[in-house]
Amino acid sequence: MATQTLSAPAADDLSPWRAAAVRTAVSVRSGLREAGRVIRPIGWVLVVATLALWVVGAVLGWWELTIAAVVLTVILAACALLLIGRTAYDVQLDLTRDRVVVGERAVGALTLANPGDRAILASRVILPVGAGRGVFAVERLAPGASVEELFAIPTTRRGVLPVGPVSVVRGDPFGLFERVHRRDEPVDLFVHPRTVSFDGQTLGFMRDLEGLPTADLSPDDVSFHALREYQPGDDLRHVHWRSTARTGDLMVRQFEETRRSHFVIGLSTLAADYASPDEFELAISAAGSVGLRALRDSRQVDAHVQGRVLPASTGKKFLDALAGLEHSGTRAGRLEDLAGAVAAGVPQAAVVVLVCGSTVDAARLRVACSRLPYGARVMAVRAQLGAAPSLRRIAEASVVTVGELEQLPLAMRKVLA
Repeated sequence: MATQTLSAPAADDLSPWRAAAVRTAVSVRSGLREAGRVIRPIGWVLVVATLALWVVGAVLGWWELTIAAVVLTVILAACALLLIGRTAYDVQLDLTRDRVVVGERAVGALTLANPGDRAILASRVILPVGAGRGVFAVERLAPGASVEELFAIPTTRRGVLPVGPVSVVRGDPFGLFERVHRRDEPVDLFVHPRTVSFDGQTLGFMRDLEGLPTADLSPDDVSFHALREYQPGDDLRHVHWRSTARTGDLMVRQFEETRRSHFVIGLSTLAADYASPDEFELAISAAGSVGLRALRDSRQVDAHVQGRVLPASTGKKFLDALAGLEHSGTRAGRLEDLAGAVAAGVPQAAVVVLVCGSTVDAARLRVACSRLPYGARVMAVRAQLGAAPSLRRIAEASVVTVGELEQLPLAMRKVLA
């Protein structure tokens, strides 16, 4: 008996059908996704209501429902036809300044051009700005024509606001359908905190070739000042033998003490360290003012907050970092932990300025200051809205309390005196 061998043509015949089914499913899915982007919620309600009226009218034989379904179908079709048309604008977003101080207005221009050979029908242009948005109505634009829309962005809070991307919207008067085309790339608008300027001087002790000489004298440094007679305990390496041979007395070199301009700012971002959000803003403004003064006087500035180090090589980078600063979580640590991180990260710091809010008491400040690098000059700035400016000592630290930003220059002059 011959044995029959079954071949696989039947299975192969099914593969084209499977491929066609997959392509159909993909097309349906993409179509539904596109419809979901075009049809707005009220449009979906009307589409479902129209289908229901068609079905119920046909099943029950109610001409009234069928007539209503016809009317709604005509409305939907007419609104859908309004989506047809080009929206291929050339979009240019230009901010006059992408960095402003809180309270200032950021002015910009939005230019739309039609590069094609056919006119572009009227449409709406949406410009997102942070959590808000601006809407511009653009009339019909002839081929080769352009239109410019000017806008102003008021700033009431510090932050980094994304401006854009620009969206061109084509829709119907009833808001049933909406086709959105995004153009251009977003631009970041940095709203810097308010700062004040004040006179300052380089502080901190470190004997190095980059130090700045001061009026204080030292037995061991690199900036020569004068000769004096030897005193017990002086380093014999600094004996000036020529003067000793000429005068008959042992003479040693005396130096001017040099000070390194290495500032470290430790700004607490813990919400519990501040009585209110406005107090946090005052602390950020104070830190920014001190940092800018240090950058004018110093060669290096480090800025630390809980969990990270802020860019502070230039004033622009420092203010940009402060603009985007937010409260840190409780896991990031308290002011005392921040002081420990400063000591570990910058053990050779010359000056450390801690900035915090009014809820940080003297005991916590004393602990935080004790964790800072040994030998560094320590200052603390406490922000307390409405408080009178004051200066006191906690251990070896000078603690300044300010109730408003304008009080900071006078308070810092007292510290530096």
